[in-house]
Amino acid sequence: MSILPTPNSRKHNFSAGPGALPFEVLEEIARELPDFRGLGISIMEMSHRSKEFEGVVADTRAALTRLLGLGADYEILLIQGGASQQFAMVPMNLGPGGVYLNTGEWASKAVEEAQRWGETFEAYSGKAETFRDLPSEEQRFDGPVGAKYLHYTSNNTLYGTQFHHLPRTNLPLVCDVSSDFISRPVDMTRFDLVYAGAQKNAGPSGVTIVVAKRDVLRTFKGDSRVPTIFRYQTHAENETMYNTPNCFGIWVVGLMARWVERQGGVAAMEVLGREKADLIYSAIDERPDFYQGHAVKAVRSLMNITFRCATEALDEAFMAEADRRSLISLKGHRKVGGMRASIYNAVPKESVAALADLIRTFGR
Repeated sequence: MSILPTPNSRKHNFSAGPGALPFEVLEEIARELPDFRGLGISIMEMSHRSKEFEGVVADTRAALTRLLGLGADYEILLIQGGASQQFAMVPMNLGPGGVYLNTGEWASKAVEEAQRWGETFEAYSGKAETFRDLPSEEQRFDGPVGAKYLHYTSNNTLYGTQFHHLPRTNLPLVCDVSSDFISRPVDMTRFDLVYAGAQKNAGPSGVTIVVAKRDVLRTFKGDSRVPTIFRYQTHAENETMYNTPNCFGIWVVGLMARWVERQGGVAAMEVLGREKADLIYSAIDERPDFYQGHAVKAVRSLMNITFRCATEALDEAFMAEADRRSLISLKGHRKVGGMRASIYNAVPKESVAALADLIRTFGR
């Protein structure tokens, strides 16, 4: 007998992070967790130096490599610290002189960390208009003489905005892809380095995925004071196991990557993501006198949909009705207010349809 509830008894989970996991993956975790692959122990008890766990790491990296279409000149690290640690590790390793596009809360934090390590150029900021918009596709960001790289955040979870193009630049591209990782096809050859906290689209919290050109990871360009553990080179030279990794989390990232493959890969995820987002945005747009979206339409996110009612009291009533219908984790971030529906890869279309129905019928 399964220790999990049936799929129909689960709530509609719109959590911004950790995000929903597919029921199919949860079932696989439940089956394997007490006795991993018949070894008589759980993966949470397994030595990270064992050949069995080395196989798990290899399988996870291989699945991500296939999904991303990576060539042999790219490498994947599976480390800890989240995107927040990467905000510091990028300038620590690539040196000062980063050009930053400040498009939201997490992008702002990346700028702040970079400034601690030397000269940093903020080439764009959406703060004055409460991060409702993004740079246009026509804008260029080449930076001043001496600029080392261009850093941006592909999807802004708090504000519900997303880049639907790559920024134009002659600089190496670095990107925080935490909240839209493996949700759509991306030409990885355009990037020197991307990073993602796994807990949105790719697994549980506690694993940070870094994908970068091999020479970027293995050639340290930072200050000699940077601690060993904060150097990409250290993790690359130790096959991403310099210190004890999150063994359970890395395994689940692999399960998630293979689940995405079974759904048809990142191209299929993008199609599904657009269908889900269209259901909600259409419902919001049908009632312009009742709902207001935060993001400018051209840059609306396919991952995080932000909207509000006419008053805070109506927002609270909306969320109370959502809770009654088993639609959970819809409260917007305190800096934005209103509601936020996070519809990552694993959120079923049925859940999205249930939310769209509430949006259409609430208050009528």
